[in-house]
Amino acid sequence: MSNSNHPNWICCQLGAREHYAIPRALYRQGRLEYLITDTWISSYSPLNLLPKSLLTKLRERYHPELRSAPVKALNHSLITWELSHWRKNLQGWDKIIARNSWWQEEVLRVLSKTNYSNNNITLFAYSYAALELFKYAKSQGWKTVLGQIDPGIIEEKLVIKETQKYPSHQSDLQLAPLKYWTDWRQECTLADQIIVNSTWSSQALQQTGVPNNKIKVIPLAYQSSVSTENFKRNYPTNFSNRRPLKVLFLGQIILRKGINAIFEAIELLGNKPIEFWFVGRVKINLPRHLKRHPKIKWVGTVSRSKTSYYYQQADVFLFPTFSDGFGLTQLEAQAWQLPLISSQFCGAVVKDRINGLTLPNVTGVAIAKALNFCLYNPQQLAKFSQASHQILSTFSLSQLAQELQLLDSTESIKKFPIYY
Repeated sequence: MSNSNHPNWICCQLGAREHYAIPRALYRQGRLEYLITDTWISSYSPLNLLPKSLLTKLRERYHPELRSAPVKALNHSLITWELSHWRKNLQGWDKIIARNSWWQEEVLRVLSKTNYSNNNITLFAYSYAALELFKYAKSQGWKTVLGQIDPGIIEEKLVIKETQKYPSHQSDLQLAPLKYWTDWRQECTLADQIIVNSTWSSQALQQTGVPNNKIKVIPLAYQSSVSTENFKRNYPTNFSNRRPLKVLFLGQIILRKGINAIFEAIELLGNKPIEFWFVGRVKINLPRHLKRHPKIKWVGTVSRSKTSYYYQQADVFLFPTFSDGFGLTQLEAQAWQLPLISSQFCGAVVKDRINGLTLPNVTGVAIAKALNFCLYNPQQLAKFSQASHQILSTFSLSQLAQELQLLDSTESIKKFPIYY
């Protein structure tokens, strides 16, 4: 039963972002009116009859905690849309904007045909695919909450700056069209509250004119699996060529993630016993000498379920991003007791010298210095590892639920200018 003192929430979620943490948190409190999502592959879905090779990613579009929740999925509509646009061969931003438009049209169709338990409704949707949904919600007298997935246009400007520094590395920089940012501006205006996942994202939005009291910083939530709880991490007395320090980078290989600073650090570290594992899709032009570098392993893209192997085998997780809304991989790494080296431009998971190291700036020199510390202090890495469970406990689903409940009673500014 829902809590009559708080509104019920309709969560409109395109994709499996945050492992459905927000609808899960609300469902635990009895405040989830509906989860509307594009794909939902439950155990009884006919889509399970598809070949396993096609189901690898789709299997992640479900969460057992929500098996009895009120979920409205657009499976058949999505398949029809994907087939239609596959024939049209849409790529890049054209496809992103077309999918966001399709998504909102379909959700509006669902909303218009749905009965609700009461009129006290909060509609939640993620940025860049929320404008038409918020217009409808306002027409119904509902409250609107925007989940801002990244630091917005400020992040794009940082990417442009980094690309100008390394033009030969960027394979194909495609800037978002004006409509993307114009629609986002309207989303922010129509949102009663905007959830961001880090102080960095809050600062970036404020630079565009979003008032501070309209923004609520709520970190991502993460729930460890049983396998992570039983895992035991060990470090050698000393690192050597036979047992090198294994550094994991997991994510897209792009300039925004600080990849060129890592390359510079590799050069600075020379022949020291440090091995770099890059797990993720390479989306830049790699320098020829790095493709066959003896200290680098290029793993490529792996499924989410297979990332656990790399978290287990690594000694430290490297996340020197120039800009991220949060960086969920930090919590995934912590679940495997893996110490972090992170920048300040993401979610604040690192407590400096407690569970890892915070980079003062994103440069090759700063990264090399941090890795040198890890190389010559394996006993300190072990202490960082031991602190991970305590740190991770502060990013719980129950904490997220409390933050969302507080959000219900928060007043906000409705209109404001956004400056580019």
